[in-house]
Amino acid sequence: MHPSSPAFTRIELVVVLVIVAVILVLAWPAFTNALVKRDLTRTMNNGRELYLAAFRMATDGAAKSDASLAWPGDYPVNSLAEYCGKLIEKDYVKPAELQRMLSALKIYKVKGADPSNTIFAASSNYVYDTELNSHAVPFGDAGFVVVRKSGDAGVYKKNQATPAGYDNNAERFQAEIGALPGATKGEVAPGDGATVLAGP
Repeated sequence: MHPSSPAFTRIELVVVLVIVAVILVLAWPAFTNALVKRDLTRTMNNGRELYLAAFRMATDGAAKSDASLAWPGDYPVNSLAEYCGKLIEKDYVKPAELQRMLSALKIYKVKGADPSNTIFAASSNYVYDTELNSHAVPFGDAGFVVVRKSGDAGVYKKNQATPAGYDNNAERFQAEIGALPGATKGEVAPGDGATVLAGP
């Protein structure tokens, strides 16, 4: 009888561990990018849900001639909490759902008279016509989300944050990304200004 030998020697085990470590180091950026893309897509879906609640409330208000059921910019709402309170009070959305939807979004003061390309909501890391900041919450400069009044939404890359990503064509930028509430066609200015509902 021969003495039994171990299945792996120490050297073989170390080599296998080094190979696994190298694979993990090489795959880590792809893994983190996939997680960010997942979160951007989730934020876009949350924005669409929020848009649908706001759209239902605004169309119900138009059908019933009820001025308390309107787009955020159609009545003197001073804060995000006040507008969201109306969505909850009128049962267009549940509080827990609203909290999930707003985890990474901000809402703009869209009016019923604004065109369909007007921005309804955007991820909190995006300031209109401004380069993305790598330290901005929640996505830094990995990308941003925009939901327009027409209901369409998209995930965009950092080079699309300003008209420079559209050959400095302001009208194309407004058509692709969207326009701020009350903006003039072809005129783009950096910053959200007073067009965003302020948080609490």
